[in-house]
Amino acid sequence: MADLSLITVPVATGITDVAAQAVAAAVGGDTAPVGPGRFLYVNNASAGTITVTLATPGTVSGLAIADTAVAVPAAKHAFIPLANVFRGATGRAAITYSAVTTVTVRPFELGS
Repeated sequence: MADLSLITVPVATGITDVAAQAVAAAVGGDTAPVGPGRFLYVNNASAGTITVTLATPGTVSGLAIADTAVAVPAAKHAFIPLANVFRGATGRAAITYSAVTTVTVRPFELGS
């Protein structure tokens, strides 16, 4: 898994080209920092729908919380919240993709 670095999108101006800073999704998956105001940008430039899965390592009353799967249609973008519920043992979210050809990603946070 590749550790993706976080970029900041300034709230005051909103001027950051997240798509231009996106990197290729890793075949074995990626990790990203989690927390309030953090999101994963996904650009699916492929010809088919892909599924982005975020592992949810927690439990409620001893029962596992289901992982979150987000379908991203062909030629579309998604912004997936990187909530604290996805925080793994490393403090990061574990992210996998059903396909990675022509898929780019970038975690970002809203900030000053």
